[in-house]
Amino acid sequence: MARTTHRSTGGKKLYAVRDAEGQFKDIQTFERAHGLDVQRDSKAELMMDKKKVAKKKAKKAAAKKPVAKKKAAKKAKKK
Repeated sequence: MARTTHRSTGGKKLYAVRDAEGQFKDIQTFERAHGLDVQRDSKAELMMDKKKVAKKKAKKAAAKKPVAKKKAAKKAKKK
């Protein structure tokens, strides 16, 4: 979605989006459009979040495995 910038009669900066026919599809003030852009996460940020979650899960799984082995070792020592 490409946006072009314009100025309103009051001098405020505007973002305009055009459809395939060249007609204006959406016009927003810069402040509103920028605020929404800041609130959204980019695809790169979402991928980084997924990688962090995967790392945490891997660490938890790795931490749980030695605990199970230690219990088995303790049972063997008691016999």
